[in-house]
Amino acid sequence: MRIMIEASGSLVSGYLIKAIQEAGHTAVASDIDVANHGTVLADDFIKMPRVSAPDLWQQTEELLSAHGVDIVVPSLDETLVGWAERREHFSALGIHIILSDVETVAIFQDKWRTYEFFRRAGIPTPATSLTQDHWVVKPRLGRGGKGIYMGDVPQDMTDMISQEFIKGTEYTCDCFFDRNNEPVYIVPRKRDSVVDGKSLKGITVRHERIDAHIRRIGSQIPLRGPVNFQCIETAEGELFFIECNPRIAGGMALGFAASENWIALIASNIVRGEDVTPKPVRYDLRMVRYYAECFIPA
Repeated sequence: MRIMIEASGSLVSGYLIKAIQEAGHTAVASDIDVANHGTVLADDFIKMPRVSAPDLWQQTEELLSAHGVDIVVPSLDETLVGWAERREHFSALGIHIILSDVETVAIFQDKWRTYEFFRRAGIPTPATSLTQDHWVVKPRLGRGGKGIYMGDVPQDMTDMISQEFIKGTEYTCDCFFDRNNEPVYIVPRKRDSVVDGKSLKGITVRHERIDAHIRRIGSQIPLRGPVNFQCIETAEGELFFIECNPRIAGGMALGFAASENWIALIASNIVRGEDVTPKPVRYDLRMVRYYAECFIPA
């Protein structure tokens, strides 16, 4: 099948292109800029319209059809809700959008709604407010650590939240949920090095309480495909869930390596409906990353 990923100009997109190819499928990279490594590493490339384009989704549908795309694995936060809203529409065209339901995506893209959900679900999470009651101030719809302020100077709280500061060990948990919204893999990893929101180093760990909380989350809201959670464990052993990203993520290369190729699972389970037999997860597996170069005629 022909599988498209978004934002292939990202420094961490290379592993996804490779995973698609190693699963025996055709990798279709896409980006708003043609001067990126996706044009070299992938088998095909789509120059996408900007998110602000008034006919964004009409253009997108035409481009997917022209390039014969069978599966889309969304990763761009700005388009997640749009993809989720159109999942059934694209499915009728034979194009599978690998994403959770629109309400799930909308909840987890909004940090205030995420907090409210975690509280209802009985998941430990930092105290959060729509007013500046706490030391950490961040955008409700922010990502990658952008726009965060820490301190006591009054801030404009329009579309912002404030949150209790939690100090401790940071974990990301990479998860794969099958077509029936059941968790196939839950792979926690310690975040050793993060630059601009991208995980550069990490190590997989066994963590039964993280596992139990995520299974509880999955029992109360439908999740599908690759999803990751961010949480912090204090020195006293208290665990706090911070957020959920209902999409594939750059650091999931480690989750793939510790289990199996999740692109292959997307095609076999979510698209074709085949059963999944999970493989044992490799704990204490460390990931380190490096930069590589591609050379493109100007």
